This record gives sequence, structure tokens and C-alpha cells, in this order.
Amino acid sequence: MSRVDLSCRRFILPPIHQEGWRFVCLFAAVTVLMWMLFKPIGVICLAATIWCYFFFRDPLRVIPEGDSYVLAPADGIVSAIRDVVPPKELEIGEEPMTRISIFMSVFNVHVNRAPMAGKIIKMFYRPGAFVNVSLDKESENNERQELAMETVTGHKIAFVQIAGLVARRILTFVKEGDQLKAGERFGLIRFGSRLDVYLPKGIAPMVVEGQTMVAGETILADMKASGEARKGSMI
Repeated sequence: MSRVDLSCRRFILPPIHQEGWRFVCLFAAVTVLMWMLFKPIGVICLAATIWCYFFFRDPLRVIPEGDSYVLAPADGIVSAIRDVVPPKELEIGEEPMTRISIFMSVFNVHVNRAPMAGKIIKMFYRPGAFVNVSLDKESENNERQELAMETVTGHKIAFVQIAGLVARRILTFVKEGDQLKAGERFGLIRFGSRLDVYLPKGIAPMVVEGQTMVAGETILADMKASGEARKGSMI
């Protein structure tokens, strides 16, 4: 049986993604310089360095067992659940699919994880604008990375990384043909953004708008389940 690290160090200094080290080092160097030149500004820079470290944190997650589960690919809040046609570039059909949008603020973990186990069958990068991703209609032309997956259950799903008002860099660490495990890290978006998941027709979401998501742990849907979408409200 594996042992969970419950040490104080794990909580005070959580592991961070390797992509974050360059920023942390840059912020730290500026902090040292400002501290020597003008301490009040140095204090502000120190706070910014600590924030940068925690922005790139990459905590371990407990992945639920079960091939049929669709997991949240990002930390954040469910901002919308809509039936829409998936991106045509992914070539997974023109029938409406259920899209679950997860908004990530600058305080969320920004490492993205695969919602299911499967093979990446199509990818498409679309350059674009940097509009607030909480504005659904206005953000349709935002920069994005689209991915389609054929899951181990035989379904085709899609997930899309979308740059936001502050986010200016989408990182994707996979390519077409790659096999991913459920909950495996596949990308990262810097400084606030959104991630959409497209569920096949007939698959009901098990989450509601306003619900908090934990990447790799929260179950969005179950491919084997039948019935209506979950109903509920935030109180």
C-alpha cells in the first residue's frame, strides 16, 4: 500500500510544474534586486514570487478507478453546460454534444489532465483573441487548442484549452496518436483560462453550473450511466 505524504512541506511548498521554474526564478531574481535597491518594492516582488510559485503548483491527485468515468480536466468552476456542435476541425460529427465549460481563475491549479483514458485522434490549434472566457459568445474567437480522443470505451470526446483575458500561452504536451491514461497531465494554460469538455450525445452530466471542479478527481459523467442530467443548485 502506498503512503500519502502528509508532511508540512507538502502543504507549504507543494510540487510545481517544470514549466513554472523559469518564471519563479525570474521573479525571485527581480525580488533580490529590488530588495537591495528599495525594500518596499522588494516586499511586493516577494509576494509576486510566492504567488507565481503557487500558480504553477502541480499537486498529486487521486484518480477514481473506472474506465467509464469522465473526469474534470481542470480545476475551477463549471461556468456553463450547453448542447452545442463540436469544433468542426476535430471531425467528430455535426450532431450537438453536451459541452461542460470549466473556468479557471488565476488562483486555480492550471495543469490540465486527460478526462478519460484513450487515444488522441485529432488536434487543431486556432490562434485568436484574448477575451474574458467567462463571456461565452464574445470568447468564441479566442486562441485555443482543440483535441479529440477515442476513449477506451469506444466513445469519441473532445476537450478544448481556451486562452483568456490574462492567459497568453497554451501549452499542450501531447500529439496525435498518443495514448493517455485517465487523469494524466496533458497541458497547461498560463494565468487564467477555460477548458471545455464535449460529451457524446445521450451522456448526461453529473455536475451543475457553479460547482467546483478538481482536475483528475471530480467525475463529470459516467459513460455507462443512463438518465437525465443532474439537477441542483448552489447554496
